[in-house]
Amino acid sequence: MDILIYTRNYTPDGKGYVHDNIATSVAALRELCAEHGLKADASDDPALFTEERLKGLKAIIFANTNNEAFSADAQRGALLDYVYRGGAFVGLHSATGSERKSEAFRRMLGGRFLWHPPLQPFTIRVNDRRHPATSHLDATWSWTDEAYVCNCTPDIHVLFEVEVASLQKKPRDKRLDTFKSGSFPLAWCRRHGAGRVFYTALGHLKTHYQDPAFRTHLIQGVLWSMSVNA
Repeated sequence: MDILIYTRNYTPDGKGYVHDNIATSVAALRELCAEHGLKADASDDPALFTEERLKGLKAIIFANTNNEAFSADAQRGALLDYVYRGGAFVGLHSATGSERKSEAFRRMLGGRFLWHPPLQPFTIRVNDRRHPATSHLDATWSWTDEAYVCNCTPDIHVLFEVEVASLQKKPRDKRLDTFKSGSFPLAWCRRHGAGRVFYTALGHLKTHYQDPAFRTHLIQGVLWSMSVNA
């Protein structure tokens, strides 16, 4: 196995939201990795997160994970050490909703999920058109998704953001009015120690995983995290 696609969704009371797109996202990621000669396997078993088991991996992808990703602190530590020492990490859609109580995980990933407006069409503004994960896009991109609002760290490199003016909001919901810049990040990358981290908030709908532009965005982000294409 070259790449671990991790899918754990867990809360002690069993009430956490679980996306119905997980199987679809895993299948797409396996296809995309295979096209680049990479073998990807999926699991929701936190026992895989030990220093020994992570050592040979080329990348770890949190694919629509949510809530408690681990069952023990040592497992979280193994992941953080893996990335800091040069490993590749990719977060997909609800991955920012994982490990909500861990500040160390938020700093590694670059943000934590706070809330999202209803699923709807909106306009994406591409900030970096030279990055491999966004170089195929025009300056703006029309997309339909859940526009995740995250508590981001100040050191992320924003790849693209949502134009707040393109979002519809409920009349009494003033939360979007707080974005004085008129936008907030939806995809970013950052360095964590010697490792690379890529995150995209897109990917709520099953149909997204057959969209050519999104598939390119996703696999190029994976490859960037592995230092393959940049």
